[in-house]
Amino acid sequence: MENFNFNVSTDIRFGKDRLDELPSVLNQFGKNVLLVYGGGSIKRSGLYEKIKTLLKENGLKMFELGGVDPNPKIESVREGVMLCKYHKIDVILAVGGGSVIDCSKVISGAVFYEGDPWEMVLSRRYEGPTIPLVTILTLATTGTEMNRGAVISDLNAKQKLGIHGTNFLPKVSFLDPSLTFSVSKYQTLAGSADILSHLMEQYFNLTPGTEVQDSIAEGLMKTVIQCMPVALHEPTHYDARANLMWASTLALNGLVGSGRKGAWSCHAMEHELSAFYDITHGIGLAILTPRWLDYILNEQTLPKIERFARNVWQIQEPDSMKAAKMGIQALYDFFEENGVPMTLPEVGIPDDRDFAAMAQQAIDHSSLLTDAFEVLGVKDVVAIYQACLTKSKFI
Repeated sequence: MENFNFNVSTDIRFGKDRLDELPSVLNQFGKNVLLVYGGGSIKRSGLYEKIKTLLKENGLKMFELGGVDPNPKIESVREGVMLCKYHKIDVILAVGGGSVIDCSKVISGAVFYEGDPWEMVLSRRYEGPTIPLVTILTLATTGTEMNRGAVISDLNAKQKLGIHGTNFLPKVSFLDPSLTFSVSKYQTLAGSADILSHLMEQYFNLTPGTEVQDSIAEGLMKTVIQCMPVALHEPTHYDARANLMWASTLALNGLVGSGRKGAWSCHAMEHELSAFYDITHGIGLAILTPRWLDYILNEQTLPKIERFARNVWQIQEPDSMKAAKMGIQALYDFFEENGVPMTLPEVGIPDDRDFAAMAQQAIDHSSLLTDAFEVLGVKDVVAIYQACLTKSKFI
């Protein structure tokens, strides 16, 4: 296990009927609040009006940035920065899923950045001051409500990049599972696939001696596998939604990833699918991950993939290589049986015309060539993309 620091100080307010605490939380930081949200779901659900009323009754001034896209765009960041400067915003309130919160994080730092916000994103790290951020989570997926990362897209440049900010960490996050009752089946699938991918990207790692982290990751993966189908068939099942939400938070707050080094292979590849075609991130990860695991399965990676098969999917096959392949098949079948489109043509990527360019950018924007669980070059990434064009069988 590698040396690490672990300090995640977000105040989590978990559970239903907690919004009455919101005014006192916001008042710690000031009176001028920028509300950031995505589409119209928070208005249709009544959450928008409840927040607006709470803020007004408690002497808080609310300004708005709506319409943040599922793959948040740099244009929204720029608009948010202008609003913050013009209205002298004291605190940002992000209400939504990972896209809204990621956008809000970058806004919070870009207000103090001297150049264009995209230049800040291109630097991949931001160590400067930020406007305090409070979140209300409405979709269990990215874990951004309790970490320092964000992902922003510039579709004109066909780039989707992650950025880490020391001060991006939300001050307070409200996690009410009942706010996810109205999440569609498709978004529940995408969110759950994203949670599993976060866990697997950290789990499939060559750093030795990470038994604590591996065991936590296996437990969280089994929780998602158990609870996702329940939430799909009974959207208002509180405990299923609660466990998905908490698993999402724990998957990416440093608990599983600390003490390891390595690259996130599938995220690097999927970011290019989203940058070129603007597809749903979690669905892209679900499509890629089984093909990636099958492509990299060899004598070096076998022990960890076999452990995944046995501990997460309870595969009993005595032959190690066959057991590993059965685990990969189980992951693929789980996604497919629950309704995830498992080929690229199904999500609007019909052929391989852009694969070489996407693969090159995946390499350029990551450490796939040096630090991955299994090192990947451009030809490898193209081969994995090509495997995603048709249905797959691994055993």
